[in-house]
Amino acid sequence: MTSSLPARSRLVHDALRAAGIAGDIVVLPDAASTAVLAAEALGVEVGAIANSLVFWSDGEPLLVMTSGAHRVDTAALAARLGRDSIRRATPEQVRDATGQAIGGVAPTGHPAPLTTVVDEDLAQYPEIWAAGGTPHTVFPLTFDELVHLTGGTVSKVD
Repeated sequence: MTSSLPARSRLVHDALRAAGIAGDIVVLPDAASTAVLAAEALGVEVGAIANSLVFWSDGEPLLVMTSGAHRVDTAALAARLGRDSIRRATPEQVRDATGQAIGGVAPTGHPAPLTTVVDEDLAQYPEIWAAGGTPHTVFPLTFDELVHLTGGTVSKVD
């Protein structure tokens, strides 16, 4: 079954299993490169989509797992985290940091662990969905599993 997954999604699958997360990667017929598209494809609230957004902060990548219902307030988040600044990473920085393209960045399966912030508002959903390494792949997990998987810091992000 995993052999039919794209190579990037197989890496994500392996990282999920290594973390003890049982959710299977689902291949969608159409790209779900935004939270709205993913929510429509899955029949869930947009807030239950865990967007993987890569920023550049103080000389390093910062992964922010935010509810699809939110926009990240970079100035407020930088202040909360004690960072000088947070700005959107370039597509090249995203690919270098994650090995994945914008629109399909998973919370795991990267070349090296990333400093991660997890939106506290994702906790209100019993099941959340995250990208599986490509714009056509997603997987379910719980808020606690996402925090465990990423080693992330839970914070308000908007």
